[in-house]
Amino acid sequence: MISTNLKTLFLLITLILISHQSSAQPHTTLVAPLKKDVTTSLPTIILNSDEHYVIDLSAAFSWWRCPSRHHPTVGCFTSGCIQATYLFSPYCSLLPPPSTSTPCTCIVTPVNPIAKSCEIAQLTSRNFTLSSTNNAKITLNDTYLSCASRSIFSSFPRGALGLASLSLAPLSLPSQFTSFLGVGVSNKFALCLPSSTVGNGVAFFGNGPYKLRSRATFNVSNLLSYTQLIRNPKSADYFIGINAIIIGGKSILLSPYEGIKLSTVVPYTILRTDVYKPVVEFFTDAMKGVPRAKKAAPFTICYNASFDVPRIDLQFDDAKNWTMYRANSMKKVGSSACLAFLDGGETAEHKIVIGSYQMEDNFLLFDIDQSRLGFTSSLHSNKISCSNF
Repeated sequence: MISTNLKTLFLLITLILISHQSSAQPHTTLVAPLKKDVTTSLPTIILNSDEHYVIDLSAAFSWWRCPSRHHPTVGCFTSGCIQATYLFSPYCSLLPPPSTSTPCTCIVTPVNPIAKSCEIAQLTSRNFTLSSTNNAKITLNDTYLSCASRSIFSSFPRGALGLASLSLAPLSLPSQFTSFLGVGVSNKFALCLPSSTVGNGVAFFGNGPYKLRSRATFNVSNLLSYTQLIRNPKSADYFIGINAIIIGGKSILLSPYEGIKLSTVVPYTILRTDVYKPVVEFFTDAMKGVPRAKKAAPFTICYNASFDVPRIDLQFDDAKNWTMYRANSMKKVGSSACLAFLDGGETAEHKIVIGSYQMEDNFLLFDIDQSRLGFTSSLHSNKISCSNF
């Protein structure tokens, strides 16, 4: 009888220890669903279960339509305020005025990168709740972001609550989220932008693993190639350097030191005219014999039949290529399909800006600690989509 009781007690202690170890497992990766807006095609991230924020890879900080009263404020000379005000956007000529409140509160200028507008507002903080990859709900307290008024939401998706900064800035959400997770968690995040407006894509924050659903759960990290990020101390943008664009076996040579920008607020890749013209020339040469269709704004090169198209390779220093196949190079418009690259003009600030359409159903890992970008080409070849998270 005593022996049986001891065995039962031992079993109970073992189960308690196992349960405690399981509950004490560190959370090293957070996940959040992504949506593609039906009207604007802009990708949004869903936080706190049902709040949609437009994703921006450039913003110095996030912002939202906070309550006009009773929101927390941040002091003028705190580290949060200093980090929020060290960068100035080219879209904003406003300078934050000195605070007249007592105690002094931090004044910032949230920017709408689509309407290219800004306003003066207060830096604040709020809590966000996300899921972890081990199915726990994690609340991240006192995350810095700015207030914003209704007037700054021009051109945003209907129902969007604000803007989510996923940039290199110290107050970006990846930087704050991974810092909250603690020691041993790298400052990195991944995006899998959906091509469908029906299904959900996914964002990961932290170490991984990064598992996507297909016929079986698949760790997409195994497909990644890497290239170095190029940093500009005057901006929080992500730049990568490429040696050439290759279309149909013909190369357009580029300087790897003149970085190309990644942007989720630009729907389609924009090329400066000196790059756009040879891209169009090489692409149309490879498409000789395929019947052309009328232009369909904003696109100029369209075809009216089902056809094979040449792949477009971005070639990096290490001879690795980011390949764009038909799903990311052609946009269906009615019964036609158009080359989804736009002419940015002769005086465009950047030679190349990669838009969100070219990122859809590609998996991108922004490893900020190691200053590198992990990338795949279209996941369709692996029978995986970013639209079924």
